Amino acid sequence: MAFLNLAFAFLYQLGDAFSFLVLAACGLAVVFGMMGVINLAHGELIMCGAYVTVATTRAGLPLPLGILSGALVAGAVGMLLERLVIRHLYGRPLDTIVATWGISLVATQGTLILLGSSMPGVGTPLGSFAVGSYSYSAYRVVLMLAAILVLVGLYAVFNATRFGTLARATIQVPHMAEALGVDTRAIYALTFGIGAALAGLTGGLYAPTMTIVPTMGTTFIMEAFVTVVVGGADIFLGTAPAALVLGAVRALLTSWQGQLFGQIGLLVTVILVIRVLPSGISGLILRERA
Repeated sequence: MAFLNLAFAFLYQLGDAFSFLVLAACGLAVVFGMMGVINLAHGELIMCGAYVTVATTRAGLPLPLGILSGALVAGAVGMLLERLVIRHLYGRPLDTIVATWGISLVATQGTLILLGSSMPGVGTPLGSFAVGSYSYSAYRVVLMLAAILVLVGLYAVFNATRFGTLARATIQVPHMAEALGVDTRAIYALTFGIGAALAGLTGGLYAPTMTIVPTMGTTFIMEAFVTVVVGGADIFLGTAPAALVLGAVRALLTSWQGQLFGQIGLLVTVILVIRVLPSGISGLILRERA
């Protein structure tokens, strides 16, 4: 019985780490993995979603609608940023790093000045359940299911819809797509908006579990980048396996030696994977298929 309790505890931690990595990385995977834009303001889009979720929930909206509001507002902000800044920097990765880093600083400090150093939260819903002598948050299970649904939804949007076909064509061969009559500017804006909306969704989903502060995006940004890098260029093949591998390492070391060792193990695993698989996990999968 004790072994079963420990096994469930490990699986729960694995699912929690997996969902965190997937949700943190999905928006970045679309923007960085598909569009090649290194968006250092990804964490601030997550923060935007969290703030909107908390504000709308405290104003009286049910939490699911508050989370949806956070995703929509972050998506709209992302499309505005794409129109005003990012659109002029495609093909200039170093410039996008500087620009999005500047945006992240402005967003963080602007939020601090306008809204203060913290915002009252909404509390974690659904309570907890017990397995053996351990107690677990039921809302974390919802986050695990949400991560799976986001992966399935992303795959469906970019592989089973006309927009997905146009988006992949525009990103892979933009000049040919434009010559065939595709509005490539609109496709770029919508794709960036989807990535931003996914970041906002992540912020909204995790808002009930975290302290709402202007710097909360930094909690997500490192894990998001390492998951995308380990996953490789193909976000649909690489993101989920990368999150599973990194989540397993993090959960195992965290349960053994605590949070610090879990974080160190995560980074060491990233270094090893990049050294052995320069094209990431998706590169290995595609090579095996060939």
